[in-house]
Amino acid sequence: MDFDFTEDQESLRDAVRRWVDKGYDFERRRGIVRAGGFSPEAYGELADLGLLGLAIPEAQGGMGFGAVEAMVVMEELGRGIVLEPYASVALVAAPLLAASAGGAKWLPGIADGSAIVVLAQQERAARYRLAHVETKATRDSAGQWLLSGAKSIVPAGAHATAFIVPARVAGAVDDASGIALFIVEKGNGVSVRGYPTQDGACAAEVTFERASAALLFPAGEAYAALEAAVDRGIAAVAAESVGVMDKLVDLTVDYLNTRKQFGVAIGTFQALRHRLADVKMQLELARSMSYYASLKLGEPPAQRRRALAQAKVQIGQSLRFVGQQCTQMHGGIGVTDEYIGGHYFKRLTVIDLSYGDTLHHLGEVSERMQDTAGVFA
Repeated sequence: MDFDFTEDQESLRDAVRRWVDKGYDFERRRGIVRAGGFSPEAYGELADLGLLGLAIPEAQGGMGFGAVEAMVVMEELGRGIVLEPYASVALVAAPLLAASAGGAKWLPGIADGSAIVVLAQQERAARYRLAHVETKATRDSAGQWLLSGAKSIVPAGAHATAFIVPARVAGAVDDASGIALFIVEKGNGVSVRGYPTQDGACAAEVTFERASAALLFPAGEAYAALEAAVDRGIAAVAAESVGVMDKLVDLTVDYLNTRKQFGVAIGTFQALRHRLADVKMQLELARSMSYYASLKLGEPPAQRRRALAQAKVQIGQSLRFVGQQCTQMHGGIGVTDEYIGGHYFKRLTVIDLSYGDTLHHLGEVSERMQDTAGVFA
């Protein structure tokens, strides 16, 4: 199998890397963290690069690129630990809207950065289970859909223009067939409480009280669309984590070759060389599973869901090992706020918890391998 990137993909990588290196340095990022974890100016620059329209079809004003191009972009944004909710908007929400009946009108605004639409799927008692939905949708006397409920840890919720919301129209709390997908604009009936996250970005608790909503996917179709959107999110954070780990390893190598003890660089110590070799092995395992995740996005749902869960398990194991080992090899400086290394570790920690943690996805893999027990699957 050919894993070489095309010339266009390499050009895309170079363009994003140049922006990260020149336009999103550590000092700018620290300023964005102090300002609340979101910069309208930086988000606008992503739009100017055309990245917000990456996954939007050309007929709807986007670039029409696929999963591999999205992976390339996310790796480079990971190297800069970019705070703005690029993946949540451009790679999760935009394709979901493009595939829906009435969501296409939002796509031009997403592409030019004037509209921020995010998926708000997580609820407090769900424990990453997509089918656990307590938010309810009902019709009023005029036939208008009204939503009531709450969603947690909504990315950049305080800055969002609208939310894509799974809500129950029928069935019990865990009945996937009774879930429909709606879009809710921020306004009457929607209250948002924003807060910073561990990695310096921002999220929000969003409460809906008979908020007006427009139907995107009816019950029966919505759950499959929701699973596909979450799988795209998993592939995105998998690629991002590779970029984060890649840069953290580079920082660690530079530190080992600079820091001296007993008159020599500590990078010459055999024990640290062995630890760094183990770190690089975990990085390459994560990279291969990130490729696997992106390439499996076009598979039938059953195979796709299992593949993305497998990727998330390996990514979780790798990022924990790489983050811990690189921080330890830095010593005390590795956990200081003034040094960038600790910020990479924080982002890795948040990625581990995004779209289901490692333990959750280990259970998902187990459930989908009953016939083979994971052997030669």
